[in-house]
Amino acid sequence: MKIKYSELIDQTLYFPTEEFNVSENNLLFHDIPLMDVVEKFGTPLKISYLPRISQNIQKAKSWFREAFEKTEYKKNYRYCYCTKSSHFKFVLEEALKNDISIETSSAYDMDIVKSLYKEGKVTKDIEVICNGFKTDDYLAKISDMINSGFENITPILDNYRELDKLTESIDTTFDIGIRIASEEEPKFEFYTSRLGIGYKDIIPYYSQKIAEHPNARLKMLHFFINTGIKDTAYYWNELYKCLRVYARLKKIAPEVNSLNIGGGFPIKTSLQFDYDYQYMVEEIVSQIKKFCEEEGVEEPNIYTEFGSFTVGESGANIYKIISQKRQNDREKWNMIDSSFMTTLPDTWAISRHFIMLPLNRWEDTYERVFLGGLTCDSDDYYNSEQHTNAIYLPVFSDTKPLYIGFFHTGAYQETIGGYGGVHHCLMPQPRHVLIQKDENGELQYEIFREKQEPEDVLKLLGY
Repeated sequence: MKIKYSELIDQTLYFPTEEFNVSENNLLFHDIPLMDVVEKFGTPLKISYLPRISQNIQKAKSWFREAFEKTEYKKNYRYCYCTKSSHFKFVLEEALKNDISIETSSAYDMDIVKSLYKEGKVTKDIEVICNGFKTDDYLAKISDMINSGFENITPILDNYRELDKLTESIDTTFDIGIRIASEEEPKFEFYTSRLGIGYKDIIPYYSQKIAEHPNARLKMLHFFINTGIKDTAYYWNELYKCLRVYARLKKIAPEVNSLNIGGGFPIKTSLQFDYDYQYMVEEIVSQIKKFCEEEGVEEPNIYTEFGSFTVGESGANIYKIISQKRQNDREKWNMIDSSFMTTLPDTWAISRHFIMLPLNRWEDTYERVFLGGLTCDSDDYYNSEQHTNAIYLPVFSDTKPLYIGFFHTGAYQETIGGYGGVHHCLMPQPRHVLIQKDENGELQYEIFREKQEPEDVLKLLGY
């Protein structure tokens, strides 16, 4: 009878994987000995493995490069990092090592670009795609940067008012894009995205406001849907509608040379994850090329804006199981030394799943459990994993500590739950460690932030 946790994994999941392996009964993540990290830094702990950011960027570039070669696509591909996924400086610095552009969504992003410029991390040639609804502050910062020599900043018009405001404040020629207000999947409570300009309105708007504009040059058509890039009838239907607009626009606006297909590459949230990235890239590229050939228009440069795909798989959260509560004859609650609502808000806000594995005791017997956080909120739990809506872990023991990790948590968690400040039930923020490799491939650890202390939280509250 197979009763060990390692045997359960072998029976039910793809293991080992590119990221995960086991050595001497302990879990490795990108060859990082996680129990050594726990002994060195304690728990709860947030880690960021920075090389993964560059690895994923280079993977995407290689997929598009191969697709372009296979389809004889004549234009260029440009990778943009969607900053709202994670604004941390260490993320931007790592991503920028890979010759990428930046996609912004608020006025504060422009301050980040200026800060990077002042530190010599970027030059004024950096390409910035400015997305989102633009407040007066956002528009003013875009204008100021263009006026000061940042010539590769492209504001993507979200509504008619934005071009008027930019025209008033920019004293040179500048590029613009238009975002298409795509139609949402039927499951949404609304029919059309609140972002962008409607399909039917783009051609008239160009003819009336942009075609004869003295300074604005339409460069890009922007397309994005909330559900991401998936091999579904809905995705292909929306892409075709976008291509029809591009073809009509290209015929009257030859200066349009770029199509931004947004983001939405999924990341691995389960050891049973199955997504053929190369197939999707080749299919997208071939469909764009085929459509343009049929319409007799020049194919566009292709831009993507990947956020979670860039940074998500670099992150992990590590906890210790500090106690087990038996609430009835069937339910066992393993309590972690932190809070899901504080450190992994996606698990309760949108029922997001992450890869969850024990760090140690892989040769021990296993049991089914629920995972609970330390707050007094009934929603502070995690109860769904790769084992078909169940969590299995090595049997709890008072004398043999058990540690668990949630992996690929690098996107959005801090921006949703908040970084620093006051958290739910005053749960402190864990220590955050950056992991890099030196030129010899040796692991290097750096404490990015120490854990939050009680007096820091109380001070924020006025005590």
